[in-house]
Amino acid sequence: MVTPDRFRTIACPTYPEIRLALRPGRKIAQMIAAAQPCAIHIATEGPLGWAARSYCRRQGLPFTTAYHTKFPEYIQARFRVPLPISYAVMRRFHDSSAQIMVATQGIETELAQRGFKNISRWSRGVDTELFRPRPEAKGKDGPFGHLPGPIFLYVGRVAVEKNIEAFLRLDLPGTKAVVGDGPQLEEMKRRFPKVHFAGARFAEDLARHYAAADVFVFPSRTDTFGLVLLEALASGLPVAAYPVPGPNDVIGTSPAGILDDDLGMAAEAALRIDPGLCRDHALGFSWEACARQFIDNLRPFETGVWQAAAE
Repeated sequence: MVTPDRFRTIACPTYPEIRLALRPGRKIAQMIAAAQPCAIHIATEGPLGWAARSYCRRQGLPFTTAYHTKFPEYIQARFRVPLPISYAVMRRFHDSSAQIMVATQGIETELAQRGFKNISRWSRGVDTELFRPRPEAKGKDGPFGHLPGPIFLYVGRVAVEKNIEAFLRLDLPGTKAVVGDGPQLEEMKRRFPKVHFAGARFAEDLARHYAAADVFVFPSRTDTFGLVLLEALASGLPVAAYPVPGPNDVIGTSPAGILDDDLGMAAEAALRIDPGLCRDHALGFSWEACARQFIDNLRPFETGVWQAAAE
């Protein structure tokens, strides 16, 4: 794994918790050559991704990429950059990839319509041992035991591209709760003082927060998948979301969630869903299937690549 923590970095504009590698080209070339990998996969379109892409193209090495995040929509939301400009940059990044891995049919269709080629499927998995129903978490000693129910939960970054305000503005019974951190957190706390903001949570603590809620509300319209959807479902939490790529692909026609352009209606209707249906749906997303898809999508080098380079 080649990650920013092995380089000098700067903070990503408007996202200080995300670190961007500074001038990684020479070092990443040395690291790849020293590792002598059998295949190269480029996970993101950041500075490391561009440096790895450049190295592979110079050396004539095949590589695969993944389209995890709708960066053009995020950049438009933050900096008003027109979508055609950002998508042109994304197409250039992925144009030499042997396979562009995407999580859902919805994203594959969108990218194909925008001129992307060589698209393949790489679904997602969820840890169903960690994320599971926990009846004890719903009691008075649970994370939300002191709050009036029902509990409508959002988990994720508190950021403009997540459309979180669409959730916070809903007129719902009980309590709206937010688990997560992000650049809009302090602003949202000021604007919505009746919302319970639990901050960032991890591992068992995060799993208990999922299990303590009654409905998971997913207001994003730009996620390519939404892993939090699987974590919620595995915890027995029904989903309320917009009928857009991501929720459409994860929930589909399953009775485990309600997808509607009226997010408030969807959230209240989801209260009537059997938690067992949610758990059963999540069990269909195994880590084994996810890993097999990824391995099958890789493009291993011909034998002797590094021996020839050494000679």
